[in-house]
Amino acid sequence: MMVKLILLFGGTLAVLLGCLLPARCLPPLPNDKLLHFLAYGGLALIAGRIAGNGLELAMWMTGLFAIGWGIEALQRWVPGRSFCWRDLAANTAGILVAAGFSPAIFT
Repeated sequence: MMVKLILLFGGTLAVLLGCLLPARCLPPLPNDKLLHFLAYGGLALIAGRIAGNGLELAMWMTGLFAIGWGIEALQRWVPGRSFCWRDLAANTAGILVAAGFSPAIFT
């Protein structure tokens, strides 16, 4: 379980840093929405393996959604970045799809 928590924390930190870098520090991105979907889906897959039951799964997924919302809100103060509803939708889609693969959904 500790390894999963470390992976989740490290992944969340990587997403946070990537999303809060000024736009000029990033290379051209091929498909921003796909990257959001994959990043949050990956975090949700890890969190889904940590969750012991459906309630815990819902709490983890809600937390990931809140983190995504918070990061999007913080982007308004980052040069070249801004809040984007489509990014939040891609985050949410990744979370929901990954949650469907969690073993906790069946308990």
